[in-house]
Amino acid sequence: MRQDPHQQTQRRYWLLALLSSAAAALVSACKTAPDMQAPTPSTDAALPPSSAVIGPINSAQGSARSSGASTPRAYRSDGASHLYGLNAERIYKGKLPPLLYAIGALDIHIDRLGRVSSIDWTRAPKHAPEVIAEIESIVKQASPFPAPTKLGKVVYTDTWLWHQSGKFQLDTLTEGQS
Repeated sequence: MRQDPHQQTQRRYWLLALLSSAAAALVSACKTAPDMQAPTPSTDAALPPSSAVIGPINSAQGSARSSGASTPRAYRSDGASHLYGLNAERIYKGKLPPLLYAIGALDIHIDRLGRVSSIDWTRAPKHAPEVIAEIESIVKQASPFPAPTKLGKVVYTDTWLWHQSGKFQLDTLTEGQS
């Protein structure tokens, strides 16, 4: 039984539309990294960054603080607060100047207990090897981080904004630039 040419054309049209939609959905899913999702509103959003900083709480196994974050992006705030709490004297106060000495982006791998399992540079400030070494040292000394209880383990990314004085801000909690 042979189909009407008009029905064949309609079927092809709908098949092409279905395939195009599936391809668009696939491309969209591949473009958006899981940690780049829009952050969920939090109650701390209205507070200035300095008042939202909560430092570590030591216990026998490391930080007694745990993170309730359900995405790497949400965990990023907990990690940044942890680093600020341990390095309060190293945090650049106020807006950063327009020109910084170094900027680096770092992936920090955290295990289920909050320990740093590895560090990977996604953008290392190669012109300032001393900054690379200092940032790695700061991160390793800050271990254990808050345990990612909902995630099990987590890899989160933050950008380090380094002033020539040796003080820094993290992009997550930055006060901006002048």
